[in-house]
Amino acid sequence: MSGPAALTIAPATAHDVPLILALIRELADYEQLSDQVSATEAALRASLFGERPAAEVLVARSGGEPAGFALFFPNYSTFLAKPGIYLEDLFVRPAFRGQGIGKALLASVAALAVARGCGRFEWSVLDWNEPAIGFYRRLGARPLDDWTMFRITGAELAALAAGAARNGS
Repeated sequence: MSGPAALTIAPATAHDVPLILALIRELADYEQLSDQVSATEAALRASLFGERPAAEVLVARSGGEPAGFALFFPNYSTFLAKPGIYLEDLFVRPAFRGQGIGKALLASVAALAVARGCGRFEWSVLDWNEPAIGFYRRLGARPLDDWTMFRITGAELAALAAGAARNGS
């Protein structure tokens, strides 16, 4: 009887862009948001590995097979006067769930946050995703029920930006 497959977690490279896009699409499918994915390999390559990377990615492999990823970027807490890390995406492929890979990915990002002197490590989860919510609670994370996330995109973002330009901002 063989033991569990070896788990490795390493920073993604530009070579991993096709895999990252595939994982993003799998995550979107799981979240029932596939229609919102417009990312391309070229856009990911530019935004993750270009002159000014916007985010970082860790890729988990189990027995050499791609099992999941964590995509995150820096944020900042004015109250703490410290940087933080915002986890945009955490995904483990269904065949690899229940093996501790999600926890290992979160622990790896948490270790980076500590090493970088961050005061916070934050993320959002869809309200209906009870398995993820339970998982995060078991790790000691707590929901911020007194905060509401807002988002502006597309035409509304462009209109708001145009208003700033008109006001000389």
